[in-house]
Amino acid sequence: MATEEIKKEYLELVETIRHHMDLYYNQDTPEISDFEYDQLMQRLKAIERDNPEIALKDSPSQVVGGTAKREAGVKITHNVPMLSIEDVFNVDDVRAFVNRVHVRHPDAKFSVEQKIDGLSLTLRYNKNESDGKLHLTLAETRGDGLIGEDVTANALVIPDVQKVIDLPYEYLELRGEVYMSHDSFEAYNALMEKEGKKLAANPRNLAAGTLRQLDPEITRSRGLKMFVFNVQDGPEELKDSHCKAMDLLSENGVKTVFHKQCENADEVIAAIEQIGEMRQDLEFDLDGAVVKVDNTNWRDDFPAGSKYSSGHIAYKYPPEECVVEMDEILVDVGRTGKLTFTGSFHDPNTGKPARLCGTSVSRATLHNQDYITDMKIGVGGHYKLFKSGEIIPKLNGCVKEPLEVYKAPEKCPVCGGHLVREADTADIRCINPTCPAQITRTIAYFASRDAMNIMGLGDTLVEALVGEGYLHSYVDIYHLKEHRDELIEKGIVGKEKNTDKLLAEIEKSKENDPVRLLTGLAIRNVGKSTAREIMKHFDELTDLTRVTRDGFLQIPDIGETTADDLYEFFHDEVSLRILDEMKALGLNMKAKEVEGASDKLSGMTIVVTGTLPTLGRKEAEELIVKNGGKASGSVSKKTSLVLAGEAAGSKLTKANELGIKVIDEQTFLDMLK
Repeated sequence: MATEEIKKEYLELVETIRHHMDLYYNQDTPEISDFEYDQLMQRLKAIERDNPEIALKDSPSQVVGGTAKREAGVKITHNVPMLSIEDVFNVDDVRAFVNRVHVRHPDAKFSVEQKIDGLSLTLRYNKNESDGKLHLTLAETRGDGLIGEDVTANALVIPDVQKVIDLPYEYLELRGEVYMSHDSFEAYNALMEKEGKKLAANPRNLAAGTLRQLDPEITRSRGLKMFVFNVQDGPEELKDSHCKAMDLLSENGVKTVFHKQCENADEVIAAIEQIGEMRQDLEFDLDGAVVKVDNTNWRDDFPAGSKYSSGHIAYKYPPEECVVEMDEILVDVGRTGKLTFTGSFHDPNTGKPARLCGTSVSRATLHNQDYITDMKIGVGGHYKLFKSGEIIPKLNGCVKEPLEVYKAPEKCPVCGGHLVREADTADIRCINPTCPAQITRTIAYFASRDAMNIMGLGDTLVEALVGEGYLHSYVDIYHLKEHRDELIEKGIVGKEKNTDKLLAEIEKSKENDPVRLLTGLAIRNVGKSTAREIMKHFDELTDLTRVTRDGFLQIPDIGETTADDLYEFFHDEVSLRILDEMKALGLNMKAKEVEGASDKLSGMTIVVTGTLPTLGRKEAEELIVKNGGKASGSVSKKTSLVLAGEAAGSKLTKANELGIKVIDEQTFLDMLK
């Protein structure tokens, strides 16, 4: 009988693996390596094997991880399920599989193949009566293994996909792997970097996103490739020997995966080792080696569960490693002010970038100062570098310590401003609001709807104005009117009408309540609701420059971390100069008295959910704030009341579970009388 501790671990594993399955199969944004994922799955299977009474029917070990994406194509039910292959991680398991097959079929042979790290695609061909040849009629992704999506238009622009096969069959269904070469991947990322856009994490993710594009021309431009690795359905003559079928297809122009026919376990293991040795020189990432029963008709004699194809196993290679020497630690400042660290290194044996999984690697993320200290990272140190079926390299231990472990700078490397390490984290940030590295983000946030609400001044325009040198801090927004003629001449905002419209919005924003201004200053941990709570206790925004750290702690809902952030900002010389200039430019610093305001809801946190009879949700939240309460968007133990209308949903359910009082609109209005 499983202990409570094992049950808890099992359920946590189920949720963790489901999360990572969704990221990998559906979002194309994995957070962990294949190796780390495999370790989680192995532990899950071990618990299920030892404690079958707690195993869930829909456990991740029993399902394929993907879903068909409705927005990318029409859903298609597969003729033959597109299942996964059961993984093994040592040669003993390979021998056991071969021996198990030979017990049932002593003369069985095997095909050992490259397992490419891409995404599965099935191609359906039908005989064309006019020429007697097979013509491609449908291409479908795997989806959840039973239902995929129609991506025929995109498959047609992949050069490796044969549109016509000159074989005398009525019907043929082939399954293969779509992938992206390292060269195409690096070219794509180079273009994205040049354009200042987000880089792709690895070739597999980029290939998946490319195949699902709604525009086939985008798919064409990114250079996808494909290998066929199985006959899903077709004439009997193709089922007697998988390897012969692959050879026949290859002879007729179909690009097939590397495969080698083997007769016994020793030959199978030797072929696996041969494929492993190829990894350095391949143009694509390998996900392992597949071992198949060569006679397709015999495969069903060896079922492997609802998730896995019968008669197959996939040997997963251990993470590839090499040793590198650290040359330099590069420091950059992100758009949020956070310092990022990158290690630059070389292979000490060749003096060149390290080679892993067929790619050249000369840099790796060093995360933060704690990671650097723990790993003893410094110039001249030697470190293990590994990559497990993915493009992101990682350090995996110190082999030779450097003379000195690297320490983060004391001043911002971009602006020379003050750096602060956030409480209870390893993050180091530049708090200078005018730091060039983060100025686009801070100005765009200042102008956003939740802050100063300057209509028309969005991210793209802010970036253009920063690039042209008109904005160096958010106070420069109010100097743009001085450059009106230049802006019109250059067409940065638009013609005269659009430019004047934007300048009018900027002038209008000067009248905003100081709550909006405080929000727009983008102080860490100070959002709209916190800014509103703070300004309840002060007449003017500039009063905050005279508040001590302990003074901030006296404000409800202000904890130590936020108090530190507020104190740092309102006692920083750069921030004080900006506030003084804003005041001189006419921005409103004085809090307005709200007509009809009261403290009847003081100290209460209220969540509004569902459709109320007469009040809109925003209107109800404004009444809560106006009467001294706090309007929250989520239910927690700190919630005082839940104001619920029709179709209240999960928030009402959670309130009932936590025993939080639920009121209707009339009760709420009675509280304000």
